[in-house]
Amino acid sequence: MAGGAGRGDVWHMIAFKQVSKSFGAQQILKNVSFFVGAGERVGIVGPNGAGKSTVFHLIGGELSPDAGVVDVQRSARIAHLHQEFDPRNDGVPLLDYVESGRPDLRGILAEIHELEEALQRAADADRAGLLARLGELQTRFESNGGYETGARAEAALCGLGFGVDTLKQPFRQFSGGWQMRAELARVLIGDPDILLLDEPTNYLDIPAVEWLQKYLKGFAGTLVLISHDRYLLNTLTRTTLEIANGQATRYAGNYDFYVGDREARYTQQFAAMKNQQRERERAERFIERFRAKNTKASQVQSRIKMLERMDVIELPHRVLSPGTIRLKKPPRSGREVVRLDGAGATYDGTHWVLRDVDLSLQRGEKIAVVGLNGMGKTTLLRLLAGLLKPAAGKRVLGHKAVVGYQSQEFADTMDPDRTVLETVKAAGAGASEEECRTLLGGFGFSGDTVTKKVMVLSGGEKVRLAFARLLIDPPNFLLLDEPTTHLDVSAREALEQALAAFEGTLCLVSHDIEFVRHVATGILAMAPPGVRRYHGGYAYYREKLDAESAGAQAQAAPAPQPQPDSRKARRRERAQIVQQLSRRKKPLEAKIDGLEKRIEELEREQADLTAGLTQHAANTDYRAVHSRLQEIQRELDKHTRQWERYAYELERLLAEFEGKLE
Repeated sequence: MAGGAGRGDVWHMIAFKQVSKSFGAQQILKNVSFFVGAGERVGIVGPNGAGKSTVFHLIGGELSPDAGVVDVQRSARIAHLHQEFDPRNDGVPLLDYVESGRPDLRGILAEIHELEEALQRAADADRAGLLARLGELQTRFESNGGYETGARAEAALCGLGFGVDTLKQPFRQFSGGWQMRAELARVLIGDPDILLLDEPTNYLDIPAVEWLQKYLKGFAGTLVLISHDRYLLNTLTRTTLEIANGQATRYAGNYDFYVGDREARYTQQFAAMKNQQRERERAERFIERFRAKNTKASQVQSRIKMLERMDVIELPHRVLSPGTIRLKKPPRSGREVVRLDGAGATYDGTHWVLRDVDLSLQRGEKIAVVGLNGMGKTTLLRLLAGLLKPAAGKRVLGHKAVVGYQSQEFADTMDPDRTVLETVKAAGAGASEEECRTLLGGFGFSGDTVTKKVMVLSGGEKVRLAFARLLIDPPNFLLLDEPTTHLDVSAREALEQALAAFEGTLCLVSHDIEFVRHVATGILAMAPPGVRRYHGGYAYYREKLDAESAGAQAQAAPAPQPQPDSRKARRRERAQIVQQLSRRKKPLEAKIDGLEKRIEELEREQADLTAGLTQHAANTDYRAVHSRLQEIQRELDKHTRQWERYAYELERLLAEFEGKLE
C-alpha cells in the first residue's frame, strides 16, 4: 500500500489503481480502480462473497494487492469495524474497553505519566524543559478531547442499548452480540479521519439502528459503509460503489439512486450492443456477398477496416438477483388467529419478562414487534407460537390456524446427510423440483449449490435453508425471528415482496427498518412487562411516538393563564406570575451560585498549584501535582458546562416570563 496520494490526487483519501486480488484460484478483484474523496460518504454494495470486505482489508493494510496500488492519504487515521473480531483485553471493564478506541490519547497520557515520574528525579536545570513538554502534552490531550473520552464512550454504549449499571462489568461477561456492540462503540469514539463500517447493524435492534444513524449523520470524516441495511444506505450515503464480478462501479447517489441507475445503464448498454451487432452483421453480409467482385473491392475493404476499428461493446455483468419468491396461498384460518388473555412469561419464576399481556391477532394482519434487545420480543413470539407455555393467563389458538415458527436455532433441526434440494422437497408436500429450485434461488442457492449436503453448509446458509424449508409449503400463521439475518440486499427485497403479498397472518421481529416499513401493517412495541399496539405501519408508529413526545413536553410547560380585563384581576394575575417566576427561578439561581463558588475555589487551587510548580520546590511531588491539576481541569470543564446549562435555562425562563409581565 502506498504511503500517500500523488500530486493530482491530494484530495483523495482513498484511491485504488488497477488493483487485483485473488485467493487461490478465485479472483476477487480484477484491475479495479476507484477513489473516495475527503469527507465523502460511500456505501459499498454487492452480492455476498463479491469482495466488499476484501476492499476494506486492502484499505486498512491488512491485505496487500496482487497487482496495482492501494493509495491512502498518509496522515489519515483509520478506524475499521470488522464483521467478526477477536476482542483484546477481554477482562477489562466494558467502559475501559471502549475508551481504548483512542490509542493516540493513551499514548499521550502514558508520556505524561513518564514525565511526571521523571520530574521527581530531575535536576533543577532539567525541570524547565520537562515542564514545557508536559504542558505541551496536556494541551494536546485536552484539545484532542481527552477529558471527554469517558463521557463519549458512555454515551455511545447507552445509545447502543447498554444500561448504565453494566458499564463497569467485565467485557468477557457479555455475549458475542453485545461484545460486537461494544466494539462498534469503541470504533465510533476513535474520532478517525476514515471510518470503515462493515455491517454495523448486525446484532442491533431498531432503537440502536436509529441512534447509530443519527450519530453517523454528525460524523465529519470520510465514511465508507458496507451494509445490507437500506435505511442506513439511503439516509447516510451520497455515493454507491458496487463490487460485483471482480469489478467496481461507481454511482453518484444513494442506494435507491443506484438501483435505478444500474438498471438504466444496463438497458442502455444492452440497446447499444444490439445496435452494434446488427451493424456488424450487415457489414459481414456485404463483405461475404461482394468479396469476389472487383467493382465492389473498395467498399468491401472499407467495411473490413470499419470492423477492425470497431470497439466491441460488451454487455456489463449483471449483479445476479435472487429473482422473485412466490409463496403458495395458505389454507384459510378463522378470523381470530391467536389470542393472549392476561398472559405472562418468566424463566425463573421470579422475574417477569412479560405480564398481563392482552393481545388478539386477526387473519391477514402483518405485525412487527419492535423494542430494545432483552425486552422480550423473542419471548412474545414463542408465547404466540405455543413453544412457551404462559406462566400466567392463557393462549388461545384460532380455528384452523397453522403455526410456522422460524428462529436461528431451527437451522440445527435439519438432516445433515440430505442435500439442500432434498431438504426443501421433503418439506414441500407435492412441490415440484422446479418450484423448489425457484424458491431456493431466492435464498441464494442456485445451480450446483442445491446438491450440497446440509453438513457442509455455513451457519448463514443453514439459516437460509431452514427459512426456505418453512416457506415451500407455508402455514397460515408465520412467526419469524430476524428473518433477514444472513440475507444480502437483493434477497431481502425479494423476501420483503413475498411477505407483503403473503395471504396469511404474519408476526415478525426484525432490526431492518426498511423491511419493517414495507411489510408491517401494525406495530407491537415492547413496553415491559407488556406490549403496546399501534394500528398502523412503521411510519404511523414513528409519527405517534413523535406526537406523544411533543405532547409530553407541552404538558410539562406551564398552562397559559387567563387574562381578565379588570385591573384588580390583572394585578392578582401579575402577582401569581411573579410568584411562579420566583418559585422556578430560585433553584436555578442557587445551582448557579453554588457552581460559581466551586469554580472560583478550583481556579484558586489551580493557580496555587501552578505557581508552586514554577518555584521548583525540592519536596514537590510533581506527579501528584499534575494528577491533581488534571482532576481540577476535568472538574472545571464539568462545572462550567453545568453552569452554562443552568444559566441558559435561567435566561430562557426570564425571557418566557418577560412577555407575561408586560
